[in-house]
Amino acid sequence: MKLILAITGASGTNLAKKFIEYLPDEVELHLVVSEHAKIVEAFEEKKITLHSNKNIGASIASGSFQVDATAIIPCSMNTLAKISCGVADNLVTRVASVALKEQKKLLLAPREMPFSAIALENMEKLAKLNVIIAPPVMGYYSDSRTIEEMERFIIGKWYDVLGIENDLYERWS
Repeated sequence: MKLILAITGASGTNLAKKFIEYLPDEVELHLVVSEHAKIVEAFEEKKITLHSNKNIGASIASGSFQVDATAIIPCSMNTLAKISCGVADNLVTRVASVALKEQKKLLLAPREMPFSAIALENMEKLAKLNVIIAPPVMGYYSDSRTIEEMERFIIGKWYDVLGIENDLYERWS
């Protein structure tokens, strides 16, 4: 599987780090990190292709790259608004635009709450285009007792919708 992961904003990047940490080795990961999320040093152990957010002509910016899915974790409200309005002014928003036009899986994990009416309107618009809106929300049925268990549940749910096999959380039986 080829996966693009974009990290925007500064809060919530810990979940993105763990998302990478738990990825199976067979996932080919292409990473784009916004200026506000410069946390690249944590990814040195994994096989990752890092792309500059300023390089809008990168290989992953083309539909011919044949990516399987794109995830933006966390997704800042600024990035979400740009995607909703069709603005593709950097590599993160460009790969989201390509995912939409190619009808590939696109997961956005909005990180701010409460959500404003504008943010909710943007999310609704994108959800109607089959974008997966998946903020890091705890599922209480998972019976998580620690922060790490909660994070594993959230990341496991993201993997599920992206088609990445995992056993990060206890499934409902």
